[in-house]
Amino acid sequence: MDVLVLIRRILFALVFLRSALNHLTHTKAMAGYATSRGIPSAAAAGAAVGSGLLILVGGVMVALGLWADLGALLLAVFLFPTAVIMHAFWRESDAQARQMEMTHFMKDIGLGGAALVLLAFFSYAGHHLVLTITGPLFHIT
Repeated sequence: MDVLVLIRRILFALVFLRSALNHLTHTKAMAGYATSRGIPSAAAAGAAVGSGLLILVGGVMVALGLWADLGALLLAVFLFPTAVIMHAFWRESDAQARQMEMTHFMKDIGLGGAALVLLAFFSYAGHHLVLTITGPLFHIT
């Protein structure tokens, strides 16, 4: 089971590690998109870098099993506000844009739910896993 959990951790984290790389290497483009979604232009670049660092740290923690429960929580903290702020499909008047934003919204909500499941899993059973760097930081019973 430990190998299966390790594979799942890595596959889950890859989504965020790739996205973090995009946030941190294409900051200007990410800031432009954030501005188009209502983030003030003065804060957009900082938000792109900050969110990139947040998902980088969370993704690394989950992948390596370094307080993976905290890493999963960091990812959830990123995903739910991002869904609501950046992918507010209900604001779109164009049907194609609405569908695209709804797809991204649902993806973020689904991944956020998965991150919460991982938080609960690692908090409850993480001390029994052997292919991790640390045990859980939180203890859910």
